[in-house]
This record gives sequence, C-alpha cells and structure tokens, in this order.
Amino acid sequence: MAVSGLIMLAYLVAHVAGNLKVFFGPEEFNGYAHWLRVMGAPVLHHEWGLWLARIVLLAAVGAHAVSAYQLSRRDIRARPTRYAHRRKGSSYATRTMRWGGVILGLFIVWHVLDLTTGTVHPGGFEEGRPYQNVIDTFSTWYGNTIYIVAMLAVGLHVRHGFWSAAQTLGVGNARRERLLRLTANALALALTAGFIAVPVGVMTGVVN
Repeated sequence: MAVSGLIMLAYLVAHVAGNLKVFFGPEEFNGYAHWLRVMGAPVLHHEWGLWLARIVLLAAVGAHAVSAYQLSRRDIRARPTRYAHRRKGSSYATRTMRWGGVILGLFIVWHVLDLTTGTVHPGGFEEGRPYQNVIDTFSTWYGNTIYIVAMLAVGLHVRHGFWSAAQTLGVGNARRERLLRLTANALALALTAGFIAVPVGVMTGVVN
C-alpha cells in the first residue's frame, strides 16, 4: 500500500509539472507531449518509454487497490462492530480515504477516455494536439466539475496517504511528526493547486 502509493505520488509530481507547461503556450505543451512519446530514443522505439511508464503506473494502481481491499477486509474481521464513538483526531481525509480512492478510480477512467483516446472528448478530438484538446475539455462545465472534484480528492488522499506511508515504512517517529505532517500538507496543497490551475486558466482565458 505504502510503496505503490509513493510510486503514484512521484507520478503526480511529474504530471503536474508537465501540465503546467500549458501556460507557456501550445508549442511548449505540444512539444512536451511529443517528448513523452519519444523519451528513451534512440535506445527505445517510439512510445516504448511511455508504455513502460504506463505499465508501472497501472501495476501501482492495481497493487494499491488490492491492498486497500485486503486491509479493509482485515479491519472488518478484526472489528466487526463499529466503534460507538468516532476516534478523536480522526481527520476528514482519514475518514474519506476509501471513497476518495473510488472517486479517483472513476476519474482515471474518464480522464483516459477524454484526453488519451478521445472517446468521450467534447468536440473534435485531435491526435497530436493536446493543447487544443485540453481547452476543449475545460471549456465545458462538466469537464471542469469532474476534474476539480477529483483533484480535491487527490489532495485529501495525498495529505493522509503520505503521512501514513511514512509511518508504515518506519520513517515516522515522535521527533519527525510535525515535519511529516507539514510535508504532507504542503504536497497536497501544491498538487491540488497545480492541477486545478489548468481548468481555472482555461475558464479565465489565460490559456486560450
């Protein structure tokens, strides 16, 4: 659970950095998208590097989902009756991790069908023109709504998940408690703000 979560966190950091290139114009953003397909060249063939990254990410998502299910079943077996009172200190992010994971799972499916395959893309999906495709998606109210809700879920998930992973892997202790929580909050805030900046940029006309 912890290791797969950290793999996905590393992907999110790289992904938001790439997404923010949209603010530098179509040439910069489309060039970045093209680089993703030729990274590793000339050692790797066209899109091999991208597919390797996709396979690693898919394996991480699968491992994370299976681990979440197993831990949930283990918790139920250990405590079949709910606590009479909610534990003090249980944050909103902690209590909503399961539903946040479901929201993100559904979002990933929609996101791929929208901006990778173009299956549910509004307007005319154009292969090789991701800048225009991004503008198309965030020119619709539902595209913005789905994306922003999912990114808020990402923030809550990262906030609790980073700290939890540190405890699981033995990094956390009483001395580092404050630093780990500050790091988790900063990461969650930076990722959420970075991702949401893209649809906001389109809505306000900064990206056009």
